[in-house]
Amino acid sequence: MPRSMDLNRSEQVQDSKNIRESSPASMPSDPLSQAGVVVEEKKTFVQRVLEPGSVWQIIIAALLAITIGLAVTTQVDEVPDAAVAILAIPGNLWLRALRAVVLPMIVTAMIMAIQRLRNMSQGDGKAGKLARWTIGYYVVTTIIAVAHSCLLVGLVWSKLMNTVSGDQLAVSEDDQEMIEEREDVAIHEVVVDMFYSLVPQNIVDALATDSLLAVLITAVVIGYVIKPGGALMKAVEEIEVIIMRIITVLIKLAPIGVFFLIMPNLFRLDIAEIGMNLGILIGGTLCGMVLHLFVIIPLIFVLITRQNPYTMWMKCSPAWITAWGTASSAATLPVTIRCVLERGVPVTVAKFSVPLGCLINMDGTAIYFPIVVVFLAATQGISLNAADYIIVVLLSTLASIGTTPIPSSSLVLVVMIAGSIGVPITGMYAVVVAIDWFLDRFRTAVNVSCDTFAAVIVTKITGIMDEDGEIDQETANIDPSSLGRRDEEKV
Repeated sequence: MPRSMDLNRSEQVQDSKNIRESSPASMPSDPLSQAGVVVEEKKTFVQRVLEPGSVWQIIIAALLAITIGLAVTTQVDEVPDAAVAILAIPGNLWLRALRAVVLPMIVTAMIMAIQRLRNMSQGDGKAGKLARWTIGYYVVTTIIAVAHSCLLVGLVWSKLMNTVSGDQLAVSEDDQEMIEEREDVAIHEVVVDMFYSLVPQNIVDALATDSLLAVLITAVVIGYVIKPGGALMKAVEEIEVIIMRIITVLIKLAPIGVFFLIMPNLFRLDIAEIGMNLGILIGGTLCGMVLHLFVIIPLIFVLITRQNPYTMWMKCSPAWITAWGTASSAATLPVTIRCVLERGVPVTVAKFSVPLGCLINMDGTAIYFPIVVVFLAATQGISLNAADYIIVVLLSTLASIGTTPIPSSSLVLVVMIAGSIGVPITGMYAVVVAIDWFLDRFRTAVNVSCDTFAAVIVTKITGIMDEDGEIDQETANIDPSSLGRRDEEKV
């Protein structure tokens, strides 16, 4: 019998070896594969381009949409509103489908992440450590973003802006009603609402009204008190599997969705109307974002992880390209999580830090607030002093954290910040509103990019890994049908 058992074991080992050699991609949990010893077969460029939903397809779709949009804008005096609305239908349908899965994804992801933290074999205190470092990192980088934006605005951009004439400062009746409505929002109301939004008094209402922060906090509590391995936990796992299958299909449709989101919006861009001041507003905002995304955050990334930040950023390109196309970090959340998992971030960290970052890590928005407030002031001949800039830093930090991750949600808070330092809202605010859709895409791309950097940084700082000290299966080869089944497969 011992000899028979040895022979059987030898045959099993040989069969396993043959399977690994013939299909290395089918063994994502193989330590050799994760260590880089067994390398997957490299795909040709054409194969990568033809892969459904690939980053190359998204890039090509975005470039094609920009080319067509700019060509039409420069050659046609005015594009009919009906044409713009009809062309936007496919993109908006795709965006609505993505946003439809965000809430259930946040709930299941947070519940699963908290359960993993509770069941990890690395000892107690990991959940608190992950929460402290994640929130702390997000707050610190947001303050840095606001600070260097104010510094650049005060030293450079404000000096290039010119005072405009009285006619350009005139406010139409419709805009005046909108401004008065937004001026009614007091600073303390924003602070109070932000804290109240942490604890919903009606969970069903929070789900129905897309109160993402309240939903996230509720999911954390449920994840902590839910019975491991119980019927409810199995239901959560099944829901996660369903959501990931839907997301997989939506990601494959991303090139089509991005194309029809970008092109109709470019039809509204009138290059001839972009004056000197508006050009400085756009250029200054983009320069601040470039500085933050390609200098400051990479410097932090290198100091902590000792990895190449630009390589990591390029490998996460599906996330920030989708963010640019959708102008919504919430809608991009499924793609962002997928990208960081592919970069080796443990599932526990990815499903905790990325949804949280989607809600409170708004570095791009934080950079935007100071320059747009100074734009409104400079066009009226108003100069801000040091005390005003300090107020702008504090309020911009608070406002960026409290901003909802949906398109153009920061416009209301711009009015609040400007009013707090005595800057009247004039007709130039309508100019800001008109161009906000364009800058909002870059703000969102920066926000999502910073979320991907943060996931890797927090992983390095906390040292958290998934069960058994290995990166979970989703990291090496994301298979939506296998998500949420890890504990079940071990039984």
